[in-house]
Amino acid sequence: MADHAILSASGAHRWLACTPSARFELQFPKSTSAYAEEGTLAHSVAELTTRFYLGEIDENAYEDKLAELSKSSYFNEEMLEHAESYAKFIVERLAEAKKVCADPVVILESRLDFSKYVPGGFGTGDCLIIAEPVLDVIDYKYGKGHRVEAQDNPQMQLYGLGALAEFESLYDIQTVRMTIFQPRLSGVCDSAEKSVKELKSWGTKTVKPRAKLADKGEGDFAPSEEACRFCRAKAQCKARTDKNLSLFDESPDPLTITAEEAGAILAKADDIEGWLKDLRELVSAALTAGEEVAGWKMVEGRSNRRFADEDQVVEAMKAAGYDEALLYERKLITLTKMEKDFGKKTIAEVLKDLIVKPKGAPTLAPEKDKRPAYQFEEQVLAAFDEGA
Repeated sequence: MADHAILSASGAHRWLACTPSARFELQFPKSTSAYAEEGTLAHSVAELTTRFYLGEIDENAYEDKLAELSKSSYFNEEMLEHAESYAKFIVERLAEAKKVCADPVVILESRLDFSKYVPGGFGTGDCLIIAEPVLDVIDYKYGKGHRVEAQDNPQMQLYGLGALAEFESLYDIQTVRMTIFQPRLSGVCDSAEKSVKELKSWGTKTVKPRAKLADKGEGDFAPSEEACRFCRAKAQCKARTDKNLSLFDESPDPLTITAEEAGAILAKADDIEGWLKDLRELVSAALTAGEEVAGWKMVEGRSNRRFADEDQVVEAMKAAGYDEALLYERKLITLTKMEKDFGKKTIAEVLKDLIVKPKGAPTLAPEKDKRPAYQFEEQVLAAFDEGA
């Protein structure tokens, strides 16, 4: 059996919106990244730590397995701290469940089959807690570049449907709570709830027909920032190219654009920038492979001078009559490096009164950004005058 379903839960945000993409991307090679490998290790550390906190394995087994995992170059204390935070969260959520249910069930790394709604559909749920009448589906996200929200999250909802298919006949489940635990984004923990009726209705009315199209590679291409982000075809997809180029069609005024028109283009900035980055990678790969691309070539990148051997540099300068103390500077390491070396928890405890965060400078952001609008000094003074 395949390790990954073609219509996977993690890719549902893409194939539900752009149904032909699931089959279309199969002609392009799979790729991995340091981020993906780091995430895989982080999940293993989190699972191991949670099993230890739940008492499923003893300390010796935990220490032995952790020692094995820590051999990876991606392992660090921050990863372990986040795994412990996740494990504590699961224990706390289980304790809450025990207040309303005498014998709640917790299941880690469960295979969830949602093929009733999606052909060949299955995935792995990081943690399930069943405490009648609530089924809790919890997903551990180690990434920090993109905040993942639980509300109307298709991956989580498909996991919920898969969990219902497995356990609904055994337990009286009325509500499915879906939780995203994303510790590297300031400990973000986001939850959303759906009734069993709502979730099944979504599965039947929305997922089934879209999944049927996706499985056949049919339907219309619908490129978007979200849908294209992890699609293997994103650099060479003509639909994406046509959509982005259409943004630069003629303005009603042939000489100028309005601030409103500029805003409309900026609203697509992230997608356009991502698209251009993908195109550069595509052309670079082609040139590196020996192909010719009109108007482009590979050149030597910029580099900085450095010492070939620092010890020999010191000896040479001393021999030239310079004091060794003049060759070094004493400088405090950054807060980020301290947290990485000594752990965020330790630094927060030891330096809690010595860490400040100045107010950031105003920066442009889309309306959907969760941060409040910046209060300029004139606005603050005006508000003060109105209240006086």
